[in-house]
Amino acid sequence: MTQQPQPDDHLQPEQPDVQAQPGEGARDGAPPAGSAEQASTDTTDLGQLETQLAERTADLQRLQAEYVNYKRRVDRDRGVVRDNATATVLTALLPVLDDIDRARMHGELTGGFKAVAESLERTVTGLGLVRFGEPGEPFDPQVHEALMHELSDDVDGPTAQTILQPGYRIADRIVRPARVAVVEPLTTASGVTVDEAEAPSGPGPVDADVAGPDVVDDAPLDGGADDGSADDADDGSVGDVVEGRASRDESSRT
Repeated sequence: MTQQPQPDDHLQPEQPDVQAQPGEGARDGAPPAGSAEQASTDTTDLGQLETQLAERTADLQRLQAEYVNYKRRVDRDRGVVRDNATATVLTALLPVLDDIDRARMHGELTGGFKAVAESLERTVTGLGLVRFGEPGEPFDPQVHEALMHELSDDVDGPTAQTILQPGYRIADRIVRPARVAVVEPLTTASGVTVDEAEAPSGPGPVDADVAGPDVVDDAPLDGGADDGSADDADDGSVGDVVEGRASRDESSRT
């Protein structure tokens, strides 16, 4: 019987030399070369990115605020233009509304003309035109225009007794003041009439240069009579008075 050869147990295959790969030291716990510099660079880049982000965010917020302000300004200007255009058109229609009022007062607002007039009044009212001015309301120079003036004891103060033409406004803007006839009280608070309060209280001083010597001679001094003129008028004739005055004028010239 033939025996098979047995491998030697003490013979082992040769193992290749294993070289260390990059990064294996980091897995084993040793820090890799240049890791501190990389971390510092990453931190610097992150700080720059955050700064740029804050700047861009501030720019966007500033642009948004400017746009909002611009939009508000445009809307306000558009409203002003619209109100001015509406006021211009309604002001041009005021004579037509006055004609309608006169026709209504005379009873001529009938038929189709009445329907057209009422439609026009509704239209201008819808555009914001408001009519004001009622007889008997206190006179206000801000909203009233006085065309006539009278005095009466029936009122306590300036009163718009008659509305000659109604006034119109759009919101707080007066398109046309109400044209009225104003009545004031005849007496003031002290009981003196207006004519007496406006009249002068007495004669003023006599100016010799303006009135002349004759007027100055006739004017009483200190509440008394002049230099014998009144006595001459009582005791003698008119001729004696004239002769005495002529003699005084002659002596004053010399």
